[in-house]
Amino acid sequence: MVKRDREELEDAGSNKRLRYAPRDRLSALSDELLLVLLSYLPVHDLTRCEQLSTRLRTLASDSQVWKAAYYDRFVRPRAARIPGIREGNALNNSFLYSSKLSKWLEDGPLVKRGGATNWKRQYKLRHNWSRGSCKRTETEIAQRPPIPPLLVRLHDGIIITADSTAGLRAWSSRSRGGDSRIASLALDMHSHSSSAPSSLAIDSSGTTTQDIRISVGFIDGSFGLYCLDRRKSSLKRRYLHAPSTNGSIRAIAFSFPYLITMTEAQLLSLYRFPATDDEHSEHEDLDPPRLLSSLKSHTAWPPLSLAIKCSPTGVLTSIAYAMPTYTAGWSVGLQELRLSTEGMILESRLATPFSHGFKPLSASESRPGISSPKRGSPSTYAASPRFTSRSAKPTSLSYTHPYLLAAYSDNTMTLYMVTSNARELVIGPGKPLCGHTSSVSGAHVGDRGKAVSISAGGNDLRVWELEAGLPSNASRRRAVWAEASVIIRPEIQTVDERPESNPVQDCQHNITSNLAARAAQKDVMTSRGWLSFDEEQVVLLGETNQGAQALVVYNFA
Repeated sequence: MVKRDREELEDAGSNKRLRYAPRDRLSALSDELLLVLLSYLPVHDLTRCEQLSTRLRTLASDSQVWKAAYYDRFVRPRAARIPGIREGNALNNSFLYSSKLSKWLEDGPLVKRGGATNWKRQYKLRHNWSRGSCKRTETEIAQRPPIPPLLVRLHDGIIITADSTAGLRAWSSRSRGGDSRIASLALDMHSHSSSAPSSLAIDSSGTTTQDIRISVGFIDGSFGLYCLDRRKSSLKRRYLHAPSTNGSIRAIAFSFPYLITMTEAQLLSLYRFPATDDEHSEHEDLDPPRLLSSLKSHTAWPPLSLAIKCSPTGVLTSIAYAMPTYTAGWSVGLQELRLSTEGMILESRLATPFSHGFKPLSASESRPGISSPKRGSPSTYAASPRFTSRSAKPTSLSYTHPYLLAAYSDNTMTLYMVTSNARELVIGPGKPLCGHTSSVSGAHVGDRGKAVSISAGGNDLRVWELEAGLPSNASRRRAVWAEASVIIRPEIQTVDERPESNPVQDCQHNITSNLAARAAQKDVMTSRGWLSFDEEQVVLLGETNQGAQALVVYNFA
């Protein structure tokens, strides 16, 4: 091999030294231009830019960049499901990113908060919902199930429980470790009664006060009003109604100053409490309410779902109920009552999934010698017993306009779309929701077309996007309903914060934590099918094999 001369080596070294690093043109740009460039990046590239430098981390975390990403990912697709919205250029031009509240649909309150809204956190929250990714925690509340079963409600991160043993209690669903109980109060009954709570409701009037108003119905037909003071972490009873001879209160709804109850004898009663104006009167005892109206029903059977909305001109109450039919088993019904502020019934409307008019006994089943409607005829789908009625009684019923959701023990649910306007009240034909592998013990419909359902074993928790049921072009292309649900799979998050980590020890620690968490998850099963959720979490009532009851919280934040 021929050796190279020194001059050639020096020339080669000088050539290497003459190579310059590429000029950093990106750092020379202003923050405003960088924000415009970052707004065109997809989310996964945007998160990578946060790792490049301190400056890019600050700019890539800018709230306005994530606000636009939130709009394109979660708000704009919902516009395609609205009836009457055309596809193509009409949708692109009408729903371009803007800060106008009219374009943000139900997400308008986030825009109203202005700079107080953390759009990156909101994006991460909705993303976790879409993936079913969350953190699971448990809080034991009873060593054995009380009789009658424990009642639970969720409101603004506060869990309210009521039972005959421990009384009325308030828990924080966002506490990290330790005792999450905020306050407790014994449910003192009348001196001549030992009744237990049978129904529970929280004030839905949407007042800005820090206090939470609670209504509790009892087996002896009485009901009480209670107040949770968040600042003092205390519960106080403000009113207790006398017992009634109409049986226990099966369902109750509360929107101060109005309260509606449904008794075991199927008696619907509407009460009005004296309005309180000043803050000091919020902690004083209330005067007895005035009975505005009382109606008797012969077809409303549990499970029931009561709702009440107040306006300056009157009150609108909605009662969703299970209804037995003569020819085709069980179905659902809905009644709307419009009353004046003095209790006068202005309008009463009823609706069922069945078409109007009578049907022959053979309409519920196909028999030889009887002709059936042709396929594709308008009456085929609407009158089909598969979608209007079921042989089994619903296990759960939840109604939030325009969605009426019924759960059944055959692993399925049925979604009904309700049309309520000044002219009519109509329940559309039911659409089956499939995906559960065991009996559906409970389901709850929330805002923005979202629902959560739980199986009887407690190991199959699903999130449903009910907006796919709207009669839009996007929903017509979505034929498989199982795709509309997401299975909630909680991630195991350890709290080990050791400064030095050993890969082998970390692997063993994670395996042990996962096995322990899976064993704990198998040991918990739902009790009575209760569950509820808000923007950040799902809360359900679980019961172990030993009989202990616990609040299971799935946190998506």
